[in-house]
Amino acid sequence: MYEGPIQDLIDELSRLPGIGPRGAQRIAFHLLDAPEEEVFQLADVLRRVKEAARFCEVCFNVSQETRCRVCRDPRRDRSLLCVVEESKDVVAIERTGEFRGTYHVLGGSISPIDGRGPGDLHTRELFQRLADGTVTEVILATDPDTEGEATASYLGRMLRDFGVRVTRPASGLPVGGDIEYADQITLGRAFEGRRSMFGDEPEPAPQPTPEEPARDETTGDDRERNTAYQSLVGTPAR
Repeated sequence: MYEGPIQDLIDELSRLPGIGPRGAQRIAFHLLDAPEEEVFQLADVLRRVKEAARFCEVCFNVSQETRCRVCRDPRRDRSLLCVVEESKDVVAIERTGEFRGTYHVLGGSISPIDGRGPGDLHTRELFQRLADGTVTEVILATDPDTEGEATASYLGRMLRDFGVRVTRPASGLPVGGDIEYADQITLGRAFEGRRSMFGDEPEPAPQPTPEEPARDETTGDDRERNTAYQSLVGTPAR
């Protein structure tokens, strides 16, 4: 344990995602050894980000304005809507250059262990965006892990009533991984080969049942008499 502000800094850094106690200690001592102006610049950037950053009023992507760059772009295909967990997933998908639709950021995934349910995500706003009928396909690009699959399954069931095509990126993404870490080629191909969650092919029409031949209700004795009669007169008995 260190004394005073150094230990306080290590404790705060270790609370960040992906940073353990040892990593926090390395960062703390790096900042301690860094020039004063660099540390003050970092502190100023952190303050400005917290004060200026906001979320898009339409898709909840991180933005500096009321609407993000994607939602402001008139060249985007409004009929395609890609649902992701976090804003970092938008950045990963945009790097591929394969998707020209719009996005909806849920703000996380369904996780009973963490006490996070559908009501804690931007699901209600998603359903509201589908109300006017502009969107014809929803791509559920949540992470291919347990929470992401549970979120996609829930949304898929809810979206069936909206009359839109519901798809999921094709296989190729690592199971249990995050979309943000997928390389551009793999992610681009996953979007190109996205598959429907419910199947797009119409159900085949039922085949007509072949008619069964008429059943001979005559008894064995009747058939024998008919055969004998025909052998005598040469014509079938009436």
